[in-house]
Amino acid sequence: MSSLTCHLVTRNPDAAAAWYTLVLGAEETSRITLPGGQVLTIELRFGDSTVAISDEFPDMGVVSPLTLGGTYGALHLAVADADAVWQRALAEGATEFEPLHDAFWGERTGQFIDPFGHRWAVDQHLKDVPHEEVVRLAAEAFGGGQD
Repeated sequence: MSSLTCHLVTRNPDAAAAWYTLVLGAEETSRITLPGGQVLTIELRFGDSTVAISDEFPDMGVVSPLTLGGTYGALHLAVADADAVWQRALAEGATEFEPLHDAFWGERTGQFIDPFGHRWAVDQHLKDVPHEEVVRLAAEAFGGGQD
């Protein structure tokens, strides 16, 4: 079985690791700092998943969303209490991207941009919704429902 590890580039990986630990409940498992002080990798555990973060290395084309002026993707984090994580994130400098709400697919979810430019969704499971119902509701929500 393979696993997938996400690698996030930040302008300040020390602050990012502290933020992800405080706000999202991550646990730092390893760190590699280069002789000049740049962080090559900080590995963080989120439950059974790993996220690696690093400094920018612009000479190598490795830059953060803040340098790029935005991000194109989002990380979804399953949490036990979306409201609590949401409030912590906003209190610690995150910016709302999509309001926290109860979604048709059975989750309480919302998205924010962290202070380092990365977009996160927090997802709390509320109820099981049959796949066929999710497909129908998605079509309705995005304008493809039957008239």
